[in-house]
Amino acid sequence: MGLTLRTLALMAALGVALGVFLVSLGFFRSEEEAKATGRVSLYRSMVISEVERFSHLSYVLARDTRVIETATGGPVAALDARLAAFAARAGLDAIYLMRPDGLTIAASNVGTPESFVGQDYGFRPYFQAALAGVQGRFYGIGATTGLPGYFIADPVRAPDGGLVGVIAIKLDLTELEETWRAAGEQVLLANRDGVVMLSSEPGWRYRSLRALGPEQRARIAQDRQFPGQDLMPLDWQPRDGAKRAVIDGTERIHLTAPIAPHGWVLHYFADDSAAVTRSLLSTGLVMILTGAGFLVAQVRRTRRIGAALRRSEAEEAQLREANERLAVEIEERRTAERRLARTQDELERASRLAALGQLAASVTHELGQPIAAMRNHLTAAEIGGQPAARIIPKITGIVDRMEAITRQLKFFARNDREEFGAVDLCAAVQAALALVEPNIARVGAEVVLDAPDTAVLVRGNQLRLEQVLTNVLRNAVDAVEDRAERRIDIALGRGDDVGWVEVHDTGHGLGQARLDELQEPFVTTRESGRGMGLGLAISANIVKAHHGRLSAHNLAEGGAVFRIEIPQEGMDEDLSAA
Repeated sequence: MGLTLRTLALMAALGVALGVFLVSLGFFRSEEEAKATGRVSLYRSMVISEVERFSHLSYVLARDTRVIETATGGPVAALDARLAAFAARAGLDAIYLMRPDGLTIAASNVGTPESFVGQDYGFRPYFQAALAGVQGRFYGIGATTGLPGYFIADPVRAPDGGLVGVIAIKLDLTELEETWRAAGEQVLLANRDGVVMLSSEPGWRYRSLRALGPEQRARIAQDRQFPGQDLMPLDWQPRDGAKRAVIDGTERIHLTAPIAPHGWVLHYFADDSAAVTRSLLSTGLVMILTGAGFLVAQVRRTRRIGAALRRSEAEEAQLREANERLAVEIEERRTAERRLARTQDELERASRLAALGQLAASVTHELGQPIAAMRNHLTAAEIGGQPAARIIPKITGIVDRMEAITRQLKFFARNDREEFGAVDLCAAVQAALALVEPNIARVGAEVVLDAPDTAVLVRGNQLRLEQVLTNVLRNAVDAVEDRAERRIDIALGRGDDVGWVEVHDTGHGLGQARLDELQEPFVTTRESGRGMGLGLAISANIVKAHHGRLSAHNLAEGGAVFRIEIPQEGMDEDLSAA
């Protein structure tokens, strides 16, 4: 009977251990998948940013007077030198001009062994698309250099509108592979045919994710996209219905991200062996705690037996020995609890890092393309010989400001105190209004500002407070966009040792959401696609760092009012130091 009970107890313990292991394994694997999701979002944004960085350049060059002059029969030597200098400054592989029949007449690499001049690229899809009047894009191995690149082309038209040539640029995307490899990641980028174009593993490049059909191979051969490559299938097998795949004989987490409009797909593979280790550790901790509880129960039973036997000498000795064992078990339990607490801290930090990766990917995706586009226009202004003394400083200032906002992602990662000083809330409101002026003009909103004649000075950081005001004003503009009455009232003043700003709008209000809910990252009252839900989360943290207060409530007549209060403590020291 005793043997049967011990067997049943052992089987029950093993069942509990197995259940704890499977539950913890599922949890830790979901954590690893969350981190992997953040990484694949970041790498997707990197690819999009890289291919779109110069997307406007070919369009601008196609309208350059010197390019048009050369395409219509003008001198070539001056354009060769101009294209070479510009390609060197922009970090491009090549810039070249082709006639309508595909023959290259000017190139940035003229005079080199790999010169494109005299080469016929009429067979390339990007040339044929540009010849049809639209921008052409294509990734493939260079027919002249033998090096892969990303090609962008636009038609060149004469003043009368006739097509006189095609201007194209070639970008080197292999730096993405170096970035993935340096980070120790397993990443590959495949085109719409499933052919691997870029990969952190050199052996995966120019392999196909699925067997290519005869028509696909014929088209690839006609375009000379991957000359000299056999395009054999890659040794991998995705798991149907699961975010996992076996590649090179090893099972990994497998996540994908589409890259539109090219039809490319980014594949990310992550090792989750750490989840198994952490699951074993958790199972061990649970079993230790269970064993400790069982031992405690046994000790109590021993005490009851000792009391029933009138505390005989032999039983008292056993009881002392049991007490000593209990002390050891209690210490072991405390040690196990400390280990569990450290494990929980590590999980919290891992979750914060995963959220930070998603946040950085989203903000990088939203700000990276406008920054690159504005820098292209700056360069275009230099090429076209247009007067730029006034426009370049303004646009450069905007670019620097957007980059500064991007750098403020560190606000979620650490709590370092930035330099604070005297800040005029009136000037901060004017600066924020200047930033959202395009949004206000777009929706046709009426803005009424009620500000005192004197400065409203508070203690804080100028850029951070302008960011808070900009976020609140943008929310107000978005709220009134679909309303019949589009009015935003802004009032500011001072009182009770604080400077305050209130923003009233006639929009849809906060709905059923509370302010503390809206201050959580990725929570928003807007419809899908109209925002990331980060504005109030960032603003609330900034106001908190200033020891201030952010409040909001719905108005009875409709709309909402946001109030920002920033303390004025320490203003005397700031002003005397100034």
